[in-house]
Amino acid sequence: MLEFMDYVQAAFHAQSRWNRDNSYASLTITAHHLLDFPIPQGIRLHISSLSSSNFASSYTLGSQGVVDGSLSFLYTSLGLRIPSRSSAVHLGNLVQGYRQLTALQQPVVSRPTGTVRDGKDEERKDALLYGRLYLPTSTLEALYLRRISPARLLRIACVSDSALPNGGSILAVLQNDFGKYSTEYLYSTDSALLGMRGLYNFGYDPRFPDIYTSGRPPSHPWDHQGGRLSAGAEAYFSPLNKSGGISTGLRFTTLPIHTGFPYTMTLTLNPLMGNLSSTYAVKAGPNLAFCSRFDFNVYSYESDVMIGMELWPRQQPSVDVAWATSMLRPDWKRAEPDANGVLKATVDNHGKVGLLWECRVKELLVSLGAGFDLQKRQRMLGNVGVEVSYSS
Repeated sequence: MLEFMDYVQAAFHAQSRWNRDNSYASLTITAHHLLDFPIPQGIRLHISSLSSSNFASSYTLGSQGVVDGSLSFLYTSLGLRIPSRSSAVHLGNLVQGYRQLTALQQPVVSRPTGTVRDGKDEERKDALLYGRLYLPTSTLEALYLRRISPARLLRIACVSDSALPNGGSILAVLQNDFGKYSTEYLYSTDSALLGMRGLYNFGYDPRFPDIYTSGRPPSHPWDHQGGRLSAGAEAYFSPLNKSGGISTGLRFTTLPIHTGFPYTMTLTLNPLMGNLSSTYAVKAGPNLAFCSRFDFNVYSYESDVMIGMELWPRQQPSVDVAWATSMLRPDWKRAEPDANGVLKATVDNHGKVGLLWECRVKELLVSLGAGFDLQKRQRMLGNVGVEVSYSS
């Protein structure tokens, strides 16, 4: 389940009209949410508040052998219009599961200033500042987001910790989203790492919408099949360590206009390490999704298989509401009421099992999880934990 500050940051991206899914870094995000969800460890309590539309705070207290915690604060120049009470936030906005991608949009001004320069509306360059102090280690995290233009976002993340080389590190990422394609350039003070990423979407080009509304046939077959094919790659190099790496990947995902079950397929390759990974995720219904991942190394011939699922028990609407809704759209696309909770489960070929139940209990949000290792007969139970969150 998303922490409150991550929920606020997601709202900043949404209200500033930044598409987080149009990036090579999010190529396998659906499989990651369904298979690599974190399992709570120990007991942890989160108390958060959105005291105004521009300011949020959060406090965490945990116990895992030793008592620890954190203090975090966030400020944004963009007034956020989101529900903040834990009893009012839609559970689907907090639990990361199958992600249905939408049609590409042309980058536009998120908040015009009311003035026009060179024939274009000037944009308020909204920013977000976030800081978090971990106790008792005194580790400090900081984040700065800045919408430089409708198609550009600057992200600077910092960590200060005496246990790290040089006492900490800074990561700067410049993201460009032009709809049809996106690029990212990054630099990290840790080993002077330099990197770049890129993603290209075949088919529909949101920069030239008139081509697709003037009666001309689609230029690619994916335009009329309700799906999108994307290809991307990344490369990074450290001049200090004289080492680097590259990877490339493909993704095909259905869009909301697809008439069948939504599904997403990905294929990624790291040629230097010889790692090949393929995933397939399908939303089998409004309340059920499955995912599988196959990893193979061409050098060692080692392979791993993992499968997972998520189940959303929902409050059943009345007979009249259900009938009226079913007349408007197919069953798997009907308007869904909020869920009672979500159950996630994974298992791999090594006998490792993960279970996670996330739900709302009156005014509280609760996450309860456990990990098992079926190959260890004497000690199958691994990590067990519970997290309780309250926000106002």
